Amino acid sequence: MSTSDGGAYHHGDLRRSLIGAAHALLRAGGVEAVTLREAARLAGVSHNAPYRHFASREALLAALATEGFRALRQALDDAGRRAEPGGRLTALGRAYLRFADADRATFRLMFGGVVEEAGHPDLAEASGAAFGALRSVVAEREPSAGAEREALRAWALVHGLAHLVADRQIDAERAEACLT
Repeated sequence: MSTSDGGAYHHGDLRRSLIGAAHALLRAGGVEAVTLREAARLAGVSHNAPYRHFASREALLAALATEGFRALRQALDDAGRRAEPGGRLTALGRAYLRFADADRATFRLMFGGVVEEAGHPDLAEASGAAFGALRSVVAEREPSAGAEREALRAWALVHGLAHLVADRQIDAERAEACLT
């Protein structure tokens, strides 16, 4: 943190620092723990500094959820590339379960209804892209008009299992066994 000769504030990548701080808060205490003031404190900036990048707490939470969906999409894409064509759908399901298990707090934020996609275009795009990864693998297996329906069915199965994992009702290994 420093000031230039003109007194202007410079932090480097303040947005990235605030998101990192908010993610730490999310993991430590859930959605309720994430506030702009606390993220600023952890990032080592004034309590007003977050407003340069986030108009509200919801905007900060939307940024966290957007990053979560991008990470999920990356995990799905990676799993799909590594798998044989006949095993891609199962590989994506396992990647989804591992994501929910590895970062329960972000998973809950992404799917908990805390942030409405309608007011956050980046979030809507990232969420749609994550589902698109699943839809494209299902379409490989079922190129008919029923691919959308089958993608929703596959998502419902793995998402339900992922919630059980995130809520520690079952472990990820047991959930993965349901996919085969």
